This record gives sequence, structure tokens and C-alpha cells, in this order.
Amino acid sequence: MEKGMQYIMNTYSRFPLKLVRGEGTYVYDENGKKYLDFAAGIAVTSLGHANKKLTEAIKSQAEKLLHISNLYWNEPQITLAEKLVKNSAFDKVFFCNSGAESVEAALKLARKYASKSGSGKYEIIAMNNSFHGRTLGAITATGQKKYREGLAPLLPGIIHAEFNDIKSLEALITDKTCAVLLEPVQGESGIHPADKDYLVKVRELCNQNNLLLIFDEVQCGAGRCGSLFAHEIYGVYPDIAVMAKGLAGGVPIGAMLATEKAAQGFKPGDHASTFGGNPLATAAANVVMDELTGGLLSNVKKQGEYLTLKLKELAAKHKCITEVRGLGLMLGIELNVPAKDIVAKCIENGLLLVSAGERVIRFVPPLTVSKEEIDELAGILDSSI
Repeated sequence: MEKGMQYIMNTYSRFPLKLVRGEGTYVYDENGKKYLDFAAGIAVTSLGHANKKLTEAIKSQAEKLLHISNLYWNEPQITLAEKLVKNSAFDKVFFCNSGAESVEAALKLARKYASKSGSGKYEIIAMNNSFHGRTLGAITATGQKKYREGLAPLLPGIIHAEFNDIKSLEALITDKTCAVLLEPVQGESGIHPADKDYLVKVRELCNQNNLLLIFDEVQCGAGRCGSLFAHEIYGVYPDIAVMAKGLAGGVPIGAMLATEKAAQGFKPGDHASTFGGNPLATAAANVVMDELTGGLLSNVKKQGEYLTLKLKELAAKHKCITEVRGLGLMLGIELNVPAKDIVAKCIENGLLLVSAGERVIRFVPPLTVSKEEIDELAGILDSSI
């Protein structure tokens, strides 16, 4: 840890904890202490730690081909693209390495699409309290001032409406607007799901004004909410969706999916990613997709309902919990006390959690989590509070 502080740039407030291995929903520190992991690398390790199928796929691909660049075709990438398209309402996929990169790709595609139509449109409306990543375009779209401080001037042409407020969005649409960007479930600001009626009306507004609708499903997608994409739960379909985090179970990956119409905004040379969709990352993501489409989503729904029940039981017992909300295995509890104190106590008691804002604790365990592990979580959280 001392070496880390000496050599690694200070961009994270890290807990004094060094993890060395994991198995399923558990991780272990250098002293052998066991922790129940309901942070899952911030909603990333979708199949848990040291998953055998995932490990074997990574090992097998590493022995064949790690990287060749996108100047050539590779089979794992094509296979993954096919799986994503056949299990969604989209027609084309662009691969990159992270959520922020997938958001950047979507911002570029929206403007390129508008430019090629000759409309002169360029403005993108995002939402207040959103989070879209740390790169300059993504941070401009992020509707939280604390993340944008000290970075001015930001990318021009991005403005913010109030989330779940259709009148706020409608008032900002002009003849310069080309797209609307939002998270079906806002993650970093405290686990706030969209209202279904709101999303339906957003889609209608975009249709009426010839705007592209972009859903950021970096955190709420890839099965996290109980369906492959969170927007499927609402029955509202965007023109573009971005995903990352849990898609490859821990291997860095990002993806932007688009309808055939929206995808026409890009031609060769308009966008690229050296490592995007490389054989190793897509081999890993193929395993995750196979598990999700092979029955894992039913576990997400089942355990998500049970986790919600247990959290509501704790809310009835502890006055510091004021609300339980979320979808599937992307849940949060609102507190009237700082979240960091409870999170720190849970770590001491062998449970890893992550906050979402100052007064919300989120629960994003591996999608393979069991009822028994949820019971264990409830017991540790109860005693820690």
C-alpha cells in the first residue's frame, strides 16, 4: 500500500485493503480474511470471481491470439456482435474498451448522423444527476457539477434537462437538437430508475422531432436489471445503446449498439479503437452472453426480488434507511446518515459494498448470487448499522 501511494497517481480514495484472490461471490485479502463481495468491481464481475467457464475461455483464447487490430477480422468479435444483435432490437455493434469510450462513440455517432443529413443539428440533451464517464465528452454529458469542476471549457452543445420530467426535456428541444442521452436507471447519483411513462414520452418526443435516442446502459445493462438490456423492462427502445462493465465479466470491454438507420452515421475512418473488440475481450464476453441467455437472467430476477425484500425488512428495522429502490440486482438504500461510515463498518465485518453519492449504498453483486449469500449480507449489514 505504501508503494501504491508512492507510485500510483492519486485519483482514488482507496480503502486500506489489498485483495489477492476470489471465488464466486467472495474475495480474500492478503491475510486470508474472507469478504462477501456485493460491490463486484462496481457491477463488473457478473459471473463472480474465478468462474471456471470464463477462466477457461480466457486461457484458451490467450493461447491462440490476444490481439491483431481491427484491420483484420477475428471470430470471437463477430460471434459476440451476432449474439448482441440477435438478442436485441439493434442491427450493428461497435466495440471499444470501457463505458466512457462507448459514450464518446455514441456522442460522435449522433453528431455524425445529423451532419450527414444536412440538418445542421448538433445539440445533445443529457440529464441532471446523470453519470456517463470521465473522458471530456462523457464528463460534459454528466449532469453532476462536482465531476466537471476545473475542466472548463467543456464540450459545447450539450445541455441538461431534469430526469423523469418530460416538460423539462420538451422545453429544451430546438431546431439544433440532434439527440437525447439518458440512463434508464441512474447509477452514480443514487440508483434512480426512470418512470415508464416518462421513457415512453421521451421516445415519442424523439420521434416527433427526428432525434436519436441514446440509452446509457453501462451499469444497468448486461443483465444487471433482470433482462439483457434495462430498456426491455420498460418496452421502450432507443436508436443507440451503450454498455460495458459486466459484459465481459471483468475483462475491459465497451460496446455501442445502433439501429441500421443510426449506424449509417459512421463510415470507415469516422471512429476507431485499437483494442476495441479484440479476441481476448470478446472471447470473455461470449461466455457472459451465453450465461445470460442460457438462464442466468432468471436468477437475477429471483434474487433481485429477494434482495429487495431483505433490504425492506432492514428499512423497517432501522430508521436510518429511508428508501429502497432499483431494478433486479441494481439496488440502493437511501440513508439519512453518511453512507461511508456504514460501508467502512461492513468492510470491517467482512462485506464489500459501494456507495452511490453521499447517502446511498448500492448493491450490485455478481449475477450468480444465491439466496444464502443475500441472507449473509442482510445479517452483516444489520449488525453493521
